[in-house]
Amino acid sequence: MLVAHVGREGAGLDRSLEELGRLADTAGARPAATLIQKRGTVHRAHYIGKGKMEELKALAAAVKADVAIFNDDLSPSQVRNLEAATGVKVVDRSELILDIFARRARTRESRLQVELAQLQYTLPRLTGMWKHLERQAGGIGTRGPGETQLEVDRRKVRERIAALKRQLEAVERERETQRSRRRREFRAALVGYTNAGKSTLFNALTRADVFVEDRLFATLDATTRKMVSPERRVVLMTDTVGFIRKLPHHLVASFRSTLTEATEADLLLHVVNAGDPDRARQIVAVEGVLESILDQPRPTVLVFNQADRLASSELAEGLRAANPGSFVVSALKGEGLDALREFLWQESAQRAGAAGAA
Repeated sequence: MLVAHVGREGAGLDRSLEELGRLADTAGARPAATLIQKRGTVHRAHYIGKGKMEELKALAAAVKADVAIFNDDLSPSQVRNLEAATGVKVVDRSELILDIFARRARTRESRLQVELAQLQYTLPRLTGMWKHLERQAGGIGTRGPGETQLEVDRRKVRERIAALKRQLEAVERERETQRSRRRREFRAALVGYTNAGKSTLFNALTRADVFVEDRLFATLDATTRKMVSPERRVVLMTDTVGFIRKLPHHLVASFRSTLTEATEADLLLHVVNAGDPDRARQIVAVEGVLESILDQPRPTVLVFNQADRLASSELAEGLRAANPGSFVVSALKGEGLDALREFLWQESAQRAGAAGAA
């Protein structure tokens, strides 16, 4: 597999390409080489310049790559032109992420959501896919096979999208019934960048057994469990799907019902990988996704997880000092969890007291 990127070099480039490589690994591909072009604007026909395209072709042959993954979205014509020029399958970033979600979907709801996102991604690209079959002349006889097939495909895709939306609405009604019963309890939702250790933290706090894997997007479905204190205070904790930079907007839209668990929570625990040098950019990426799905801001607390990866305790203290009210924990080793649990139970008790007073 080849990884290709067009753009100016910057502090985040290496991290972005490293992340793309991890996405490829999650999808079952093995990165073999990386190609970067420093260019102010993309080439309209090929995304990369013609010289760089020849370099890509030669590199693909040298490493025996069978797919080239690009770090940005491509138009159908760019994909078609690149595949014709290089002789390898070409995939863009959104298509790669959609493929990962399709592989990871386990429940009926997540499978419906992924299929909907894939079709919404495909629909506007159908025109470009059939462009090479359209007739160029005007007047009588211009409705060639490409245009006819395009209309058939569009109709089928739109019909399937409508059917999926109806099915998801039915699932959402079932979820709403569950949520209505939970509204009496204090609810906290774990949100954060993918692979920040949310599911590990969720398991540690609630003694659940949610699937955990050191790969991106290990968890797609929201899971809720009770966390009960010795004084019988209850917190409903929800683990949600992880976010990522440049997350395809169709996925955000399709998973909106799942993310409703976060939008209706009384408190968001924004889980951050404390040991990741790129954590500041990841925090910004998560905040951007939350802003797009929340109708109004929710109380949010930063939880720096994987503190065992920090080189010294001074770094942990520095995180706390720079982020007042935050928690620094290690879900894997159980460090700092007692303080986090006590904080959540206190929040639950305060809500119960306010409800009683009202």
